[in-house]
Amino acid sequence: MNAGSSGNPFGIKDKLGYMFGDFGNDFTFIFASSFLMVFYTNVLGIDPKMVGVLFLVSRIVDAFTDIGMGRIVDRMPAGKSGKFRPWILRICGPVAVVSFLMYQSGLSEASMTVKLVYMFVTYILWGSLFYTAINIPYGSMASVITDDARERAELSTFRSMGANFASVAIMVIAPAVIYYKDANGNQIVNARNFTLIAGVFSVLAIICYLLCYMMTTERVQVQASAPKEKPSAGETVKALVTNRALLAIIAAAIFLLLSSLMVQAMNNYLFAEWFKNTRALSFVGFIGLPTTLVLALLTGGITEKYGKKEAGVAGMLFTGVIFLLLFFVKVRNPWVFVAVTFVANFGMYYFNMVIWAYITDVIDYQEVKTGNREDGTVYGVYSFARKIGQALAGGLSGFALSAIGYVSEPGAVQTDRVRLGIYNIATAFPGICYIIVALILAFAYPLTKKVVVENSAILAKRRGGDFSE
Repeated sequence: MNAGSSGNPFGIKDKLGYMFGDFGNDFTFIFASSFLMVFYTNVLGIDPKMVGVLFLVSRIVDAFTDIGMGRIVDRMPAGKSGKFRPWILRICGPVAVVSFLMYQSGLSEASMTVKLVYMFVTYILWGSLFYTAINIPYGSMASVITDDARERAELSTFRSMGANFASVAIMVIAPAVIYYKDANGNQIVNARNFTLIAGVFSVLAIICYLLCYMMTTERVQVQASAPKEKPSAGETVKALVTNRALLAIIAAAIFLLLSSLMVQAMNNYLFAEWFKNTRALSFVGFIGLPTTLVLALLTGGITEKYGKKEAGVAGMLFTGVIFLLLFFVKVRNPWVFVAVTFVANFGMYYFNMVIWAYITDVIDYQEVKTGNREDGTVYGVYSFARKIGQALAGGLSGFALSAIGYVSEPGAVQTDRVRLGIYNIATAFPGICYIIVALILAFAYPLTKKVVVENSAILAKRRGGDFSE
């Protein structure tokens, strides 16, 4: 692969533009991860088990759409505005509109058959079709904005900052708008406000996507002077399933998504039922901002000194152990709980800040092994793995709520046994999953700091040879 420059150098404009891309993504993704289950159960009155079935079915669809979109992106030639950026412009409207359509409170009086059909159609259109069609090109785009390893790490950091800024905005604003207290102090969902805030987030998503499109530049191109036959689908699959680094990061991603998204989903029930304080839930979202800003300053130095794998293992162990301690202690004060999780999440946030740089390392590892650069396909496989984690978290949260006896009816009051079950799920489950992520990184992921440096040297030598021709 030869690098061609667009003329304007990489800089802060690209980093901010790439940050806005994930800001746009997560105005719909994090909102759905955190509140869609609440909307389905508390506004539409749908059984949590059916919501779990929805998430699992949609992931079967994703097995085809994510990897298929990656293949499409890899094989389509670049246009005047690049290879990946045009997809952001094409899909930003449809993904935002369908996201808004998922939260229509006017359906609360419809028959259950209508609700279920509408739920399946809108969710699959949003997650499996339109979100895939914009997220795969967006994620792959980092490899063509720059080919410099340090600059790619900076893009990863800014992308994570965008996701965290969106999370802060959603977790601070949404609970204050969605919930109100009844005369007995119970937290009740305002169905009409649910729809309104979904519309606001969809508009903000479109604005962020457009900023991403306008502020980024694709610089790295494949020269046409030395064409190489593209591998077949079978050859690509064989190469992917033998890529140990990819398989390990997929496994780590699944358990990471299981834990972090389970926390997001269960926190709504935890703070409403166990703590009876949704204002504290808003603060949970807000404290992600200082964590992100602190780590944005420290991540580069930590990674350079210790390596991504090595620092990731330590961070995930730290977070997992503290969540297990919370499970045993049974904290009753919401502000103590918020303070402890703030400290605990530094380890998890570090891993999230550099996860996209892990993927760049995996793509380089794939190229070292096969000689082919397949950014879109590798990213598509990884994206599918993330959605598996999302689906399992959604499905498991629904099944878990049913198992502990949660009553999914508008205005229902839960028992003390259900509230204790919610607390146990929200602490023990993520604690175990975070520790599993640490073990996967430690024993299955092969890209230590030393190996990453060696792979970079191999690719630099290969491309140096290309440049001399």
